[in-house]
Order: sequence, then C-alpha cells, then structure tokens
Amino acid sequence: MRIALCGGTGDIGEGLALRFAYDTDHELLIGSRDPEKARVKAEEYVTELGSRGVETTIKGFENAMAADRADVVVLAVPPYYVRDTVESISDRLDAETILVSPAVGMQRDDAGLHYNRPSAGSVTAMVAGTAPDDVSVVGAFHSLSADKLAALDVELAEDTLLVGDDEDAVDIVRLLAEGIEGLRPLYAGPLGNAAEVESLTPLLINLAKHNDLHDVGVRFE
Repeated sequence: MRIALCGGTGDIGEGLALRFAYDTDHELLIGSRDPEKARVKAEEYVTELGSRGVETTIKGFENAMAADRADVVVLAVPPYYVRDTVESISDRLDAETILVSPAVGMQRDDAGLHYNRPSAGSVTAMVAGTAPDDVSVVGAFHSLSADKLAALDVELAEDTLLVGDDEDAVDIVRLLAEGIEGLRPLYAGPLGNAAEVESLTPLLINLAKHNDLHDVGVRFE
C-alpha cells in the first residue's frame, strides 16, 4: 500500500515514517509545503534505515503531489494547519483515498496541557467536514509519542485508538497499525467519539510531566 505523510518532515511524521519503513513493506511518500524539504527528509530517513540494515526507497513531494499518489494520506501536521492542509490537497483525494488524522488540539496553562476542543467537536470531525464528502476519514495514532516512534531501538507495547464511520476504511487503518511491531489498534467507535480519544493525549503528557516519566503511552487490559 502507498502511504503519504503530509507534514512528514515533522516529529510525528518522522516517527511514523521510520516505523512503517522499519516494520512493513508499504511504499512511503513524504509530503511538505516545501518539496525540497520533503526530499531532504526522505533521504535522511533512508540513510537512518540503511544504517540499520533496511534498504528502502522513500520519496519526497509537495503535499498535494504526495496525496495524489497515495492510497492512505496521514495528516501529520499540527492541528492549526490541518484545515489548510486538507483544503490544499482536497482536489487530489477521491473515494478510494483514506484520510487519517492523528492531530490533537491542546492549550497550555500553569497546570499543564488541556484538550482544546474545536467548534467541529474534534480535530478528526473538522477533517471530515473539510474533506470531500466521498473521502473516508479515520482518527488514529493520537496518543503515540513521536520520540518513541523515531527511536527504533525502543520496543513499543501500547495501543492506538481508532475512530471512523466507514468500517472498511477503519479495517484498512487497523491493518496498517498492526504492521508496526508492538502497536495494537483498538476500535473506539464512530467519529462522534473522536473528542474522547483525542483528549487522552494531554492527559498522558501531564502524567509524564508530573511523575517524571518519559514517552508515556496507553495499554488497555
């Protein structure tokens, strides 16, 4: 399967790109607003993987070009860029494309981070409301630590919660997530439940901060 990571030059994009390339044989495309930056980062990822004995090809493109070539498009961008990113690639998406949103809106005060719920109800719902009507949207990978994903020597043992209204699209994203060793995808219901899933992320970050923990994840038993 061909996966485009729009915003794939950032932290979560890097982590997902390295894990997908390390653990699976999916074709990866790195997207950015700056195509040269995407190409440079793609080469860096290939070099890092090569140092670990993994030979792969990762290509970099402008976001819309990457999305145009992909079966699954991951919006690996901060929440405040999500709407603009979807609008910039929308004419490259079709009914066969699955759009994946891992972004979480957060705001900080003296107590820590708090979930910043957008007017749409969740970032995932905002993506669904901005994308073309025939494009399936799945929320996934919200609570994963970008640093832990990128540290390929670190073993994962955590869950990622999926939300989506299209069962077939959710199943495809589930299979993609299962391909990453140590990651277990769990279905948390339709898009209407996205706010509850997204709100776990600031909670985990606060737990890490106040208990001197690192790269906190979640595992349900």
